[in-house]
Amino acid sequence: MTSAEPKPRTRRFLRLGIIGLTLIAAAFVYRHFWLAKPVGTGPAGPGVPRAAFAETWISRPAVLLGIGDSVTAGLGSSRKELSYFNRLVHNPVDESDDLKGICLSAVIPDLETKNIAVSGSNSIQHLAAIEGLEAFPDSVTGIVVMTTGGNDLIHWYGQTPPREGAMYGATLAQAEPWIRNFEQRLTKMLDLVQQKFPGGCEIFLGDIYDPSDGVGDAPSVFLPAWQDAMAIHSAYNAAIHRCAERGHVHLVPVHETFLGHGIHCTQFWRKHYRADDPHYWFYTNLEDPNDRGYDALRRIFLLKIAETFSAKGVPAPWINPARR
Repeated sequence: MTSAEPKPRTRRFLRLGIIGLTLIAAAFVYRHFWLAKPVGTGPAGPGVPRAAFAETWISRPAVLLGIGDSVTAGLGSSRKELSYFNRLVHNPVDESDDLKGICLSAVIPDLETKNIAVSGSNSIQHLAAIEGLEAFPDSVTGIVVMTTGGNDLIHWYGQTPPREGAMYGATLAQAEPWIRNFEQRLTKMLDLVQQKFPGGCEIFLGDIYDPSDGVGDAPSVFLPAWQDAMAIHSAYNAAIHRCAERGHVHLVPVHETFLGHGIHCTQFWRKHYRADDPHYWFYTNLEDPNDRGYDALRRIFLLKIAETFSAKGVPAPWINPARR
C-alpha cells in the first residue's frame, strides 16, 4: 500500500458519506417533486381587460344566481369574500392591483345575488334544487353561474360501491348509463333555469377540473386506484361541452385552466407543467380550490360573462394558446 492510497477506514467513511448525501438528495427530490404542494402568492389565472368594464352592461334589475356544488358554494376559501361567486360581485379588501374595480357590481348597478349551491351535492340534487326554485320577475335579467357533476365522479372515494351520483371506482361500462343520464339531467337543468327567468338569462357552465393534472394516479395521494377514472371524467366533460352548445349557455373552461396546478404542479417533465405559475390551486381536501384557485375561477367566469354582456368585448382566445 502506498502513502497516496486512502486507508480502509477512510474509504469506509467516504462511502458512507456518499451514500448519506445520495439519500439526502433523493429525499429532497422526492419531497419537492412528489410531496410538496406550494400554493404561491399573488394573482392567479388570466388577465381581465379593464376596458370591458368601463361602461354599464345592464341598467335593468339583474340577479347573479349560483347553482351547484362546493366549488360554487366556496368551500376551501379562507374568507367568505374570497369565493369565486363573491369575488364576481365585489372586489375583496386585499384585491390585486390588476383587478381593482373589475367586478359585476361595477357594471350592473342594480344587481342582487342568490347562491343555492351546496357543498357535497351532486347533479341529482342540483336538479331538485332548480325544480324548487321560484321564478324571478320578468323585469329581471339572470346571470347564472354553475358547477355540477364533480361529486358524481369522486364520491365516496371508493368507500362505498359505485352508484349513480357517487361513482368512484366504477368501470366505464358500468358508468355509461349514468353518463347518459347525467347529460339528460343537465339538459333538463338548463331548460328549467331558463324557465325560471322569463325576462331572459345567460348561463355560464363550468366543466370539471382534474386535480391529477391528467395523470389519473389516485394512489399517489393515498386514494384507491381507479382504472377508468380519466375515461369517465372525459365523458362527463364531453357531456357538459355538448350541453354548453345550447342557446344562452356558455362553457367556462375550468378543466383547461386548472391543468398543471394539481398534485403534479412541481413536476416540470409533465405535459401540463406551468412554468409561469407552477403552484397548487387546490384546497387540502383535493376537491375544492384554494384562494388562488378561486381567484383563477373568478377571472375565467368574469371573462366569459364579459364576452356576453360587455359592449367593449373581450379579445379571443383569452386563454393563452401556450397553456392549451
